[in-house]
This record gives sequence, C-alpha cells and structure tokens, in this order.
Amino acid sequence: MELQSQLTHLSSYTSKILRKKFGRGPVSCQANLSGKYVFIYIRGFLSPMEEVMLEQDQTKQVRYARNVVMHQVLEELTGVVQVTLDVEVAEYYHDWNFPDNTGMLLFVLENEINQTGIQVPWDLGALEKEVSRISFVVEKEPDLTKVTPITQNTVIVLREGIFIPIEKALIAKGFIDELRYTKDELEKRHLHQSSVFKEIFKRDVLDIFVDWNMKDDRSFIGFVMK
Repeated sequence: MELQSQLTHLSSYTSKILRKKFGRGPVSCQANLSGKYVFIYIRGFLSPMEEVMLEQDQTKQVRYARNVVMHQVLEELTGVVQVTLDVEVAEYYHDWNFPDNTGMLLFVLENEINQTGIQVPWDLGALEKEVSRISFVVEKEPDLTKVTPITQNTVIVLREGIFIPIEKALIAKGFIDELRYTKDELEKRHLHQSSVFKEIFKRDVLDIFVDWNMKDDRSFIGFVMK
C-alpha cells in the first residue's frame, strides 16, 4: 500500500478498536506520519460511562480507568502499526483533553519512514526555547528539546532528562499514577497560560497534549493548531 492508504487503514482500525473496547467510537480519527512518528488525532470520543463520571466531576477516576483500557488498545495497535508500515514500534504515548473531547496517540518508530521534513513557517528555535523555559519552571530544563512538525497544523516536542530527584524517587517507589496526574495538571496549566505559542504559530492553539515515559525520563508534547 502507498503511505496515504496505510495511514487511512490505521485511522480506520483505531476507530474500530476504540469502539470495540469502549462501546463507542470517535467522531473522527486521523493518522499522520512524519519521519519516525505516527500521530493520531482523535475527536469526539467519550464512552457513556465516562460521560456520566465527568458530569459528576470524577475526571481523575476517568483518567485512571481509561489508562488501563488504553494499555490494551495501544498494545494491539502497536502490532497493527508494525504490520502496516513494516517497521518496529519503539514506544507509544497517549493523552486526552476531556473538556474538548479530543485525544492524541503517538507511536515512535525504530526507523524513519519518510525522509522529507515538513516545511513550516514557525520559528522552531523559539518553540524549543519556550518549551524548555516552561519545563524549567515546572521541574527542570530538559537535557534535550527537539521539535518535529507532523503537518502544517501539528507539531510534537521531544524532551529528555526532565525529572528532578524527588520525581525519580517517587517513580522508584511506584507512585507513577499519582505523579502522572499531578504533572499533567501542572504542566498543561503553564503550557496553556503561555501566550508565546500563539505568537510562534501565528494562530490559536487548539489542543496541547503531554505524556511521559517515566522509566526512561522522556516526554512528548503535542500541539494541534486551528
């Protein structure tokens, strides 16, 4: 299959497996690929049970429950991505914006699929600098910050070496869920409050997603613009 057909297949399969596992599929699901990253943007996806729990202000419980189910979903999708694109998946990430009913799935491939970089008018250096600044305010400046445009409307930022000693100690003690939930709230608050991103992208930011690889001290931020 040509690349676009492969991405369409991944989008369709993702919708089907979400419907199977949660009882309701997303309104839309779009997969894009750049280099060694497969970014799947999901809109309109809440199960009936999750809707009731969110109405009762049980966001934390919904997040924990979804993480459990998504682990199975992502394990299955990893196999589908590998077979479809004929490349190994090194790791995966996911995050959800419950108020806007959107989500991100990110698969990091072992090798690049397409070598052509996306040409965008943004100042990538300024974007790296602002992400590093916010990381420093929340925890510490990353040892590495790298920006990769996925499409003209989507960009991801890799951060490595961001955990401070107390966070590493909590991870070692097994307090991963608690740390993840706390960092999610704290980092997103600072990311959404920054006006610099709108200046860099020259338009409004629609979604900001964040997820972490606690074991390897790595994180990805996904920006989706209008």
